[in-house]
Amino acid sequence: MGDDRNIESAKNVFAESAPAECADREASHKRTGGGTLDRYINLLSATNFGFILLCSWEFVSVVFQFSLLNGGPASMIYGSIFSGIGSTFIAMSLAEMASIDPTVGAQYRWSANFAPKWNKFWGLTQGWLTVFAWMCASASIPATLANIVVSLLIFNYENYVPKRWHATLLMWAFTIPAFAGNFWFRRLLNVLQTVGCLCHVFFFIISVATLAVMAPRSSVEFVFTSLTYNVSGWTNAGVAWGIGLLTVTSSLSGFDGVLHMSDEVKKARTRVPRSIIASCVLNSVLQFAYIITLLFTLGDIDKVTSTPTGLPLIEVYYQATKSKHATNVFVAMAAIVIYTALFNDLASVSRLIWAFSRDNGLPFSNFFAYVHPTFKLPVNALGLVGVFITLIAIIYIGSTTAFNAIISLTALALYISYFLPILFFLLKRISKNPPEYGPFRLGKFGVALNLYALCYILFIVIWMPFPTMLPVTAVNFNYAGPLVGAVIIGALLDWCISGRKRFEVPVPRHKPDL
Repeated sequence: MGDDRNIESAKNVFAESAPAECADREASHKRTGGGTLDRYINLLSATNFGFILLCSWEFVSVVFQFSLLNGGPASMIYGSIFSGIGSTFIAMSLAEMASIDPTVGAQYRWSANFAPKWNKFWGLTQGWLTVFAWMCASASIPATLANIVVSLLIFNYENYVPKRWHATLLMWAFTIPAFAGNFWFRRLLNVLQTVGCLCHVFFFIISVATLAVMAPRSSVEFVFTSLTYNVSGWTNAGVAWGIGLLTVTSSLSGFDGVLHMSDEVKKARTRVPRSIIASCVLNSVLQFAYIITLLFTLGDIDKVTSTPTGLPLIEVYYQATKSKHATNVFVAMAAIVIYTALFNDLASVSRLIWAFSRDNGLPFSNFFAYVHPTFKLPVNALGLVGVFITLIAIIYIGSTTAFNAIISLTALALYISYFLPILFFLLKRISKNPPEYGPFRLGKFGVALNLYALCYILFIVIWMPFPTMLPVTAVNFNYAGPLVGAVIIGALLDWCISGRKRFEVPVPRHKPDL
């Protein structure tokens, strides 16, 4: 922890631009209505916001089949420990930077200011990557919910034949209330976050207790020593284990979501770092506990992996309860929390787009930087996210491959977005001119924790573009790597065309709220 002198000096750590330039930017923001947002989020709401947004055990419960095919139980259980530690170190590294500069822009702002050179270039490129990652994350949540509903319909009605347009309509049905609810997010915040947090914990307890009491038991050897490497086509055990990490690592990405609400959090310099770390640690623990329970109560693994519903979680609870009604309830529990996370996701990404627009990072920045005087939120930025999800849902009708390709870049892009600011901050930390720290600092362990976080990110990023099935076809190809590359190329083109003149390296716009 830093002392009062460090806190005071940290207020001006990024004030590198000339006063006249800052005044011009402020005048521009006033013309567009893109001023500051009101601070109204307290510590409890900020912590619950990040805690619910990750919803890690719920996410794992609906996608764990991918790890069963690659790596199996060994990848799931040991990978969960590995990812929990790595993600926590990333969260601690981000929390330290948030303590210095708690900003909505977060990663792109820190990259722009901590980079030893080419600050505008790194800031703009980072901004494009982070914005696209979060917009795709917003589309992936309605898609996950639609998949759950379609799977339950198949489970309950033998004559039901799913159509692609069913999923599209379901995505719209889930998105519209969450989109509309964000206009009154300030009023809904306390109730929504409290209910969501209680559901996140109580549904976990109920789900784990039910499986522990009623489900058939797997052997200890199956849970702790089974390594699957010959089912998906990958015959190398190490490769299969690495690919199997994707499930448990993807579910622990996105803890930067609360960072993008920083301008609305009271005493953000201390509360935002706490929220980042708490949400990551708590979700890591819940995820690990759920995975152990799930593996010990998996039942007939052949039935689970070949279920006609396409959602193995349904088969797990059906084998445990022998009741369709009970199975529907337990699957719905996970869906409820995931849906709550959609409200938080839309709020977070809309603020990120707004912040990037304030710094002229996007085309038509004046339009997306507008803050509605009544709702006190960036309505145009929120509208952009809504339009994006609507269009992506339409793509699903024409091609599920194209749809899945677009949303597949989320986790990979997010982990890359964590890498750059941590790297630049580490270089700043060990330089002759170290940063002035905020109230939270990693102290003598900072270098080691930053290095571990960077190594963990590099290791995960290596595996994320791998295809999960062999032989590779147009349908099962992993498009995450090429699409992230496409976003980076697009950012480079923007830089060359107008971005280098348009984008402004961010500076503090008002006195930080301590």
